Amino acid sequence: MKRLVAGAVALAAAGLGAAWWAASRRRMPGAAKDPLASSRWLGITINRPPGEVAPDGHLPEPLARVDAEVRMNSAPGDRGTEIYARPRMRGEDSRTALRTALRETKSLLETGDVLRSDEEIGTTRTTLPGKVLDMALGRASEGGRL
Repeated sequence: MKRLVAGAVALAAAGLGAAWWAASRRRMPGAAKDPLASSRWLGITINRPPGEVAPDGHLPEPLARVDAEVRMNSAPGDRGTEIYARPRMRGEDSRTALRTALRETKSLLETGDVLRSDEEIGTTRTTLPGKVLDMALGRASEGGRL
């Protein structure tokens, strides 16, 4: 009986040690983040010809108000226009503003209006899940897929 208990304790300790080791391998220290991430190009495809996207060479208003390097070309197979942009200044704030501007540009050109989530309705949710939903809606245009 003592051997069985000792074996179970040894097995549990080995399992905990292996789990701790695996968890420590997954963590990425702050210094290991990609230093070039803030200078990479962000791209979207808009279902409009290049002449409608930037008439007379003027960028759409959401893109014109951010400080970014922008390039455009026709999408493969005549499927619209590809817009690529990257912030001139490095940092997460400029990248977040650029992502928001690209989303608004796509929405404006394809639908004629900048589509927003229901955060503007003015409802206040008092439950914990409701507050989490309010927070997510407030940041919805900042991340995720373009």
